[in-house]
Amino acid sequence: MKRSAIFILAILFFGLSPRISAQNDFEIVKNVDIFISILNELNDKYADEISPGELTQTAIKAMLKSLDPYTVYYPEADIESYRMSMAGDHSDVDVAIQNIDGKMVITDIMENSPSAKAGLRVGDQILKVNTQNASSSTVEGLQIAMRGQPGSTYDIEIFRPTDNKNLNFKIKREKIKQPNIPYSGVLGDKVGYIKLNQFLENAGKEIHESFDKLKEEGIEYLIIDLRDNGGGLLGEAVNIIDLFVGQDIAVVETKGKIEEMNRIYKTHFPAVDADIPIVVLVNEHSASASEIVSGTLQDLDRAVIVGKKSFGKGLVQKVFPMDYNTSMKITVSKYYIPSGRCVQNIEYFDRDTTKGGYKIPDSLAVAYKTKNGRTVYDKGGVEPDVPVSDEVVPDILSSLIEARAIFDFANDYRAKHETIAEAEKFTVDDAIYNEFLKYLKEKQYAYTSSLEETLAALKEKAEDEKSFSSIQTAYNQLKTQLENLKTQDLTTHKAEISRALTQEIVSRYYYSTGKLINSLHHDAYIDAAKSVLLNKSRYQSILSPKS
Repeated sequence: MKRSAIFILAILFFGLSPRISAQNDFEIVKNVDIFISILNELNDKYADEISPGELTQTAIKAMLKSLDPYTVYYPEADIESYRMSMAGDHSDVDVAIQNIDGKMVITDIMENSPSAKAGLRVGDQILKVNTQNASSSTVEGLQIAMRGQPGSTYDIEIFRPTDNKNLNFKIKREKIKQPNIPYSGVLGDKVGYIKLNQFLENAGKEIHESFDKLKEEGIEYLIIDLRDNGGGLLGEAVNIIDLFVGQDIAVVETKGKIEEMNRIYKTHFPAVDADIPIVVLVNEHSASASEIVSGTLQDLDRAVIVGKKSFGKGLVQKVFPMDYNTSMKITVSKYYIPSGRCVQNIEYFDRDTTKGGYKIPDSLAVAYKTKNGRTVYDKGGVEPDVPVSDEVVPDILSSLIEARAIFDFANDYRAKHETIAEAEKFTVDDAIYNEFLKYLKEKQYAYTSSLEETLAALKEKAEDEKSFSSIQTAYNQLKTQLENLKTQDLTTHKAEISRALTQEIVSRYYYSTGKLINSLHHDAYIDAAKSVLLNKSRYQSILSPKS
């Protein structure tokens, strides 16, 4: 192919414009030339038939993967489902499904959803959706079969293990909207609590309404829970900040290559309450808009941040239409909060930032100042003012969860008890716990503790080195002691196991919202937040430290 033709093709395919530098013009044309030459050679000479379209898709995905996780190309085959998801003119799946030992099991159901109204339960095993057999399908395949136009119906056949029978349901699809705020209430001591799950349309308005209601109930302190909130609309984040910091204050700035994408977002109205003490809860899954709210309130010294360092997503995306009915979502800018820092994690490729696999070292962190002169750093996320460590989960509880013993017992309990106490009041008492112990015996449950695993590894090492005989007596004594300890684990860790059982059982009756409400009574983050809010001098010393 002649180079002039290559250049014309590059213009048509990539949409080159005079704004691109001459060097980039040359680099793009040169590499398009190389790419097309490779594609032609493969098409002419490769031993098997090739699909140029598939190879090109692979190349595009690999190219974008080298940039960031949020820049995505939507080929024509995917564009319609993408548009439907953005427009919201389809029903979403209201159940969570997992493939457990080859069975498609419903592991969660959305409250007040079509599936909940129809009578599906957690633990039900899907056998068929319409004419699609679950045994020959995937989780994604079943979810696709469940989606469709609101008002239409689909048939689902399930096996309910607790009843040992098959059941059939006809479910009417509805347009499903996840609530921004699943719960708000008073936690005692005049502490108000608002859980925000996402920043979709009207999130700011809903926070305002929830806060007004809590004020009517006499709260004097506020906790905003942004844990596990992956973000959403930047404008809604600004609307929420607006409620507590006052009018015409710059809260976030976006900067990128496209001039029209660069702007400063300011609050629009006087604060609803500029004085109420606030704690914002964050964890490693709090991202994007959550980091704008928590980081801005921290920079303005308007709230104390409690929890764990947030995810570190300081990037803004925009979707652009392209030729041949395709589109691309492109990261167009980064956002910066009032101190001037960007919360974007510097390196995130092939790393799981939520597990602490990558931490920006102190030597690379730049110091910034808050409104009151506190020092904060750009270390790839919002760092809490008051850190909270996760509780250590006992081996026995981890094993019970992994073996799905708690999950299955909750299903069994739901089948035998039509109602329980309110979500806030229900607790697993001695009678229920003894029922659980009996259930474990019938299931012949057994587990290996981490200490036993360590001891087994020691034995294997000693045998490899031909020295086991010299330690065998000590080994046998220690093995017996560990077995004795393990038999006591169900008693030693009764409190932790009972809490896990309580929340799992509550979720069968009151769904995820009920589980949340129940968990607030035993939540280290809430305890830490209240200890700050109810200690006026500590709260003030965090936000306005003496120089």
